[in-house]
Amino acid sequence: MTKQEIINNIRQKQSFLCVGLDTDIQKIPPHLLKEEDAVFAFNKAIIDATAQYCVAYKPNLAFYESMGVNGIMAFEKTVAYIRTRYPDQFIIADAKRGDIGNTSELYARSFFEHTKVDAVTVAPYMGEESVKPFLTYNGWVILLVLTSNRGARDFQLTEDAEGVRLFEKVLTKSQEWATDEQMMYVVGATQGSMFLEIRKHAPKHFLLVPGIGAQGGSLEEVCRYGLNDQCGLLVNSSRAVIYADNTENFAEAAACEAHKVQQEMACYLNL
Repeated sequence: MTKQEIINNIRQKQSFLCVGLDTDIQKIPPHLLKEEDAVFAFNKAIIDATAQYCVAYKPNLAFYESMGVNGIMAFEKTVAYIRTRYPDQFIIADAKRGDIGNTSELYARSFFEHTKVDAVTVAPYMGEESVKPFLTYNGWVILLVLTSNRGARDFQLTEDAEGVRLFEKVLTKSQEWATDEQMMYVVGATQGSMFLEIRKHAPKHFLLVPGIGAQGGSLEEVCRYGLNDQCGLLVNSSRAVIYADNTENFAEAAACEAHKVQQEMACYLNL
């Protein structure tokens, strides 16, 4: 999916919502456990209920890998279902991969050739050789830059002798590897006004923003500091949407929450 296609979908739906499919077998409604594939049944219902309100889905691989082969199968079925039924959706494998070159090549092959997602989240710590293999495909790399967790301060905000912070180095260096047509950046919603600093270095790039909802990030702050003239944001909400209800009405509740976020996003897009 091209950058322009993402922008067109955002404009059409008046939404830049990404629904995180962080599906935990221990948290889904109990009545689904009788299904042959409970995780896929849950995902399918959530997707059908929310697709009109969002432009992207982000399955987090940890939730699927924790269940072994059955979890991986549920992940692959989920991606295939979105691809078939909702081809306008941008699919992100939240895998946070990043290894030496030949290993990254295999990770890239897995996600872009086998599973056929649109994008993969990648950790930049091992540098260019760990990122470039993902860029050889017709897909997106979403590079971790400034995350929501408290531990982000341990490394990401540290400064060198010239006062340049590590996340700024990542932003600057990575733009030598790819343009804003193939690379995005992860910036946590809890970073608030730090989005101004991000935009100084990456004014045109899309930012994947986790952390609104259950993690406490403010959509208003994200939009105030992070929106650009093409929107430039994919804001993720996981638990607040998919676990809005734990009864047989879970899908309707998810739709309601996604619709609320979409309506708020529409207001910011039209300011």
